[in-house]
Amino acid sequence: MPRLALHVLTDRQWSRGRDMRTVAAAALAGGATIIQLRDKQATTRTLVEEGLALRELTRRHGALLIVNDRVDVALAVEADGAHVGQDDMPVALARKLLGPGRILGVSAGSLEEAEQAVAEGADYLGVGPIYPTRGKADAGPATGPELLRAIGARYRVPLVAIGGITAANTPEVIAAGACGVAVITAVVHAEDISAAARAIVRQVEAARGASALPESPS
Repeated sequence: MPRLALHVLTDRQWSRGRDMRTVAAAALAGGATIIQLRDKQATTRTLVEEGLALRELTRRHGALLIVNDRVDVALAVEADGAHVGQDDMPVALARKLLGPGRILGVSAGSLEEAEQAVAEGADYLGVGPIYPTRGKADAGPATGPELLRAIGARYRVPLVAIGGITAANTPEVIAAGACGVAVITAVVHAEDISAAARAIVRQVEAARGASALPESPS
């Protein structure tokens, strides 16, 4: 299974009171290939504790752990990488700190942002928000799948669609050039987290088919 197929972002706001480890374990059981530690309210100490627990879970399932925003926490817990947004640490600095052995994902909501991220060392781009989303309060306007096509036409870098992604629209974004999807509410908010994750993974696999897409980071 491609390593970027399904990113599940942890978020207490949408988890129905379930703790992060429970949510992550269920998502991994459903086939999530990456867990992204995302907790905007947590202290650094709490993030490190959560990161260590999630690292154990992801390794047990053969999945990856990416830390959202916090490169320092990613290094502290020996995560597989970090993901930074446009308002976070500069991409070039994040790349320098992480070194060549860890994955660096970067959010891109335009061709210009994609160009800069690729130039500064991003291993993959989180493109979006593709559709309107409730999962990120500061998300910009929906770009639609067209942005995936535009970026894919210019840069040979793995693209992960984010923003309003569901099992129903996953085939559309994969057809537009994404090699995987990143979700919050579609999985974390689901009553049956494992089933929700499994449904999306199946759609990614079916939609990819024999498409010649960029290789995913390992």
